[in-house]
Amino acid sequence: MKNINTALVLGATGLVGKALVTQLFSDSRYCKVTCLVRKPLKHCDYPDPKGILEPIVIDFDALQDYQGYFNADHIYVCLGTTIKHAKSRAAFRKVDFEYVHIAAQLARAQKAKSFVWISSVGANAKSKSFYLRVKGELENAILNLSGLQHPSAVRPSLLLGERPETRFAERIGIVFAKLISPLLFGRWAKYKPVSARQVAAHMITLQNFSAKESAK
Repeated sequence: MKNINTALVLGATGLVGKALVTQLFSDSRYCKVTCLVRKPLKHCDYPDPKGILEPIVIDFDALQDYQGYFNADHIYVCLGTTIKHAKSRAAFRKVDFEYVHIAAQLARAQKAKSFVWISSVGANAKSKSFYLRVKGELENAILNLSGLQHPSAVRPSLLLGERPETRFAERIGIVFAKLISPLLFGRWAKYKPVSARQVAAHMITLQNFSAKESAK
């Protein structure tokens, strides 16, 4: 299978983003992986045996100025923060809604073949939880964006993986989630904790490879 696809990744420094970029490097279907980042990547964290990585440092508050990079075949958006880290609901919404929504609009303008982003299990525009409400509002906004090709939301539960910072409450939550995970089945299975690698792999499976592969 030839390397015939290009990918654009937003949020490459996060837990899922790192796992995703690593998997894209080893996927024979890709010939180029462009990452839009806030600061230069540490290349030691992103082993690139094929030499296909192109990191671009940008100002996310002026994301629309980088529209040209959205002409990639597949757009992956792994952006996300927490209210604690963002310091306010407005700052959280800017990252988790505005940046992702703008990215979807740019992908549409550049006719990207597919657009996949990370949402959350329980996302609902009518939720009483601010976090889940924002995620639900974003899903509605993107899925109703006329002309955007193959949009898909990934809805993970608690993410498992090595994080650069230690969050005590999150550690406790992960331990508890692992303990009850065997009890979650049927309609509750979606609440099982999931590894960042699994989420990344699922994002790749949701992309639209058919157009170019059918032309081989």
